[in-house]
Amino acid sequence: MPPGVVLITGASAGLGEEMARQFAALGYDLALCARRTDRLDQLRDEITAAHPDRRVSVRALDVTDDDAVFTVFQQFADEFGRIDRVVVNAGLGKGAPLGTGRFDANRATAMVNFVGALAQAEAALTIFRTQKRGHLVLISSMSALRGMRKSMTTYAATKAGVAAIAEGVRSERVPGVDVSVIYPGYIRSEMNAHVKQKTKFMVDTVPGVRAMVAAIEKRKVKAYVPAWPWVPIGVAMRVLPLSVVRKMV
Repeated sequence: MPPGVVLITGASAGLGEEMARQFAALGYDLALCARRTDRLDQLRDEITAAHPDRRVSVRALDVTDDDAVFTVFQQFADEFGRIDRVVVNAGLGKGAPLGTGRFDANRATAMVNFVGALAQAEAALTIFRTQKRGHLVLISSMSALRGMRKSMTTYAATKAGVAAIAEGVRSERVPGVDVSVIYPGYIRSEMNAHVKQKTKFMVDTVPGVRAMVAAIEKRKVKAYVPAWPWVPIGVAMRVLPLSVVRKMV
């Protein structure tokens, strides 16, 4: 019997795509959604070929479409009979320095990363409260720990908001519901494909996601991943002056 059903948003590429592979290898059935269904179909075929016993269902979803988020999550719950874990992963990173004429880019980032995450958390908790159990996982970022400059300002603010959602739900102590927030450091993904390989602390997708999945499996309340070097960097980011932090990350 599979250990459960994991729903992952933004599963067509990057961290979400690799999490799907690694959760399937651990024996989970998968509910995968994203805007690009052609890539989801390819991923489903790849995973079911490697793991014939796994069930993988895919659906199109734009997380900025509130109604669609609730509909798709419930459709997955009805199809599988339960959802054991929801990974709020869909994200966008195309912000611009404030006051430079790209409010559209910053607004789009905020709508996907924060408002979209809020809708996903609402939809997940609706299911979990009914089931009286579930594991809500929100993917934040190390950039959430402090204010970031230029094109990272809005992105970092949205990821701080995501972490605050996690803490608020955790504080409520919903019976049967665990909440985790994951703070990835620099992990190679589609979102940062334009970043030079020599960027310090950058790790490849597979080992980076392996650290994320390990933390999620342990149901950690929060995790900086990979632990090295991001745990000590995270501690430093919290206490050092902003002028120093800007030189670190």
